[in-house]
Amino acid sequence: RAKVPRYRRALADIDKQYVSFATLPNQVHRKSVKKGFDFTLMVAGESGLGKSTLVHSLFLTDLYKDRKLLSAEERISQTVEILKHTVDIEEKGVKLKLTIVDTPGFGDAVNNTECWKPITDYVDQQFEQYFRDESGLNRKNIQDNRVHCCLYFISPFGHGLRPVDVGFMKALHEKVNIVPLIAKADCLVPSEIRKLKERIREEIDKFGIHVYQFPECDSDEDEDFKQQDRELKWRTRRTATS
Repeated sequence: RAKVPRYRRALADIDKQYVSFATLPNQVHRKSVKKGFDFTLMVAGESGLGKSTLVHSLFLTDLYKDRKLLSAEERISQTVEILKHTVDIEEKGVKLKLTIVDTPGFGDAVNNTECWKPITDYVDQQFEQYFRDESGLNRKNIQDNRVHCCLYFISPFGHGLRPVDVGFMKALHEKVNIVPLIAKADCLVPSEIRKLKERIREEIDKFGIHVYQFPECDSDEDEDFKQQDRELKWRTRRTATS
């Protein structure tokens, strides 16, 4: 039996493969995984609410090695700053460029009137920069520094939202996905957490603040994805109330 040349066998194998626009998702997936992803997370709230501790726990990395702890006098006179910490994370071959935007000085002054202004200015600047890059001729290596999500830490020692909390979220809720968190919730008993959470939800609705809501699964999604979505929402509710 005559042998078929190797290159002809290769061509035959290619012909057997399914080539169509249906393979576009796989192509986009491979390209995205190879390039990696950018994610910018902002953390905001007054000092001492455990922002850096949560970031360490989420990403298992220390982004605050060179942080300088300020005295009480220095905190009173400190103005709001914008500090960026960037780290490259890789998990199962997927690369993530994580940027943490910290806001030291927010909510620590005696007079906190419009102390969120530097933060809103920063968010607007990132949108404008991204728009200019998208409108340019060279769009191959655009850096996406827009803030994708903001974790806002609420003090557990009050009776709901403070005026500075309301002002901050109303100033940013149309620009950033805001996720409000009750900081140091382990200091409270479950009944206190439930009451505080209900009070915060009522005030969020009262002031017309839009916070991030988990999207619902489409009816045609596979069962594994639906199960993951249900578990994530259940764990989120349980963490917030336990």
